Amino acid sequence: MHLARENLHVDFRTPNPAYDPDKFNDFLRRNKAVVCALSASYVSTFAGYPLDSIKSRLQTTKTRITVPRLAALVYREEGIMGFYRGLWIPLMTISFVRAASFTIYSRTKENFLNNNILCRDSIIDVSLTGGVSGAMSGALISFGSAPFELVKVRRQLEYTIAASKGITMAKPPGTIEAVKEIYRNNGFAGLYTGFRLHFVRDTAGTALYFLEYDGMRHLLGRQRSGEQGPTPSWLPIHPSLVPFVCGSLSGVTSWALIYPLDVVKTKVQQRALAGERYRGPWETLYRLVRGPDPNSPKPILSGIARIYRGLGVSALRSITTHGLLWTLFDMTAQYIDKLPPSRAGNHY
Repeated sequence: MHLARENLHVDFRTPNPAYDPDKFNDFLRRNKAVVCALSASYVSTFAGYPLDSIKSRLQTTKTRITVPRLAALVYREEGIMGFYRGLWIPLMTISFVRAASFTIYSRTKENFLNNNILCRDSIIDVSLTGGVSGAMSGALISFGSAPFELVKVRRQLEYTIAASKGITMAKPPGTIEAVKEIYRNNGFAGLYTGFRLHFVRDTAGTALYFLEYDGMRHLLGRQRSGEQGPTPSWLPIHPSLVPFVCGSLSGVTSWALIYPLDVVKTKVQQRALAGERYRGPWETLYRLVRGPDPNSPKPILSGIARIYRGLGVSALRSITTHGLLWTLFDMTAQYIDKLPPSRAGNHY
């Protein structure tokens, strides 16, 4: 009886063979970029989405309106869910797009390192490596992200599009219905409405974004090995704040540079979704800046102000989204780097 109890005790404490911590840790190391990007993207996308929703409305509204007034109007007409309309699209798709983007970006940088290209410890080499890797990432990812962003714009501007058609909408259609309507009206190609503008925006924007981020991280003490060193005396901040500062600044500045292109893209897509006559990018840009009447053009400064309508909201969204994204990305990366080594001696 005593022996039976001992055997029972030993069997009870035998580890579950279905879970192997070494294999799990090795999986995290092999897929470090994906794991970091996904986990960070979910949180940052959810936090910044209401501001993105307001930004789309500001870009397409024909009347001047303040952000608080627009937010109050959205809340009154659509409720709190109006700010999160179409959230699951970017929550799922943009998160996976970011995971793919960060993977392409990381792999491209590794190829530069392995082939001894742009490997000097200088801000020029660091920035160019990030910029080229970002351009490659943005160009490739745009083919998969374009349909999802079009559907997101469709969901965010449902009331505006319905109003342009003279339709009073009691209840907006769901995401699946929106996709079906786009496909029914224009076929599969309809999902790539405005793709050329989307491609240019993503390629240029992602290149600028990673170029600036890597350059700033170099200035603030990150070594080519990836380790964060001491911050410079002219910006004595805690090293844990460096990812947030660099992510926020690179997100805001790169977005400000390509913001007019994003406004034109959204306007072109809105007109196409509403079934209105097609206007090319240059015509759309000219009308946004100088107004619809060529005989009585608006002042250029007034037009430029209209082009940048909603930039303040976008800047706040970029600070929130990209600051959190890189902070959580680095935290997750540090956690994976500190995992105990595999007992089998495998290192990734």
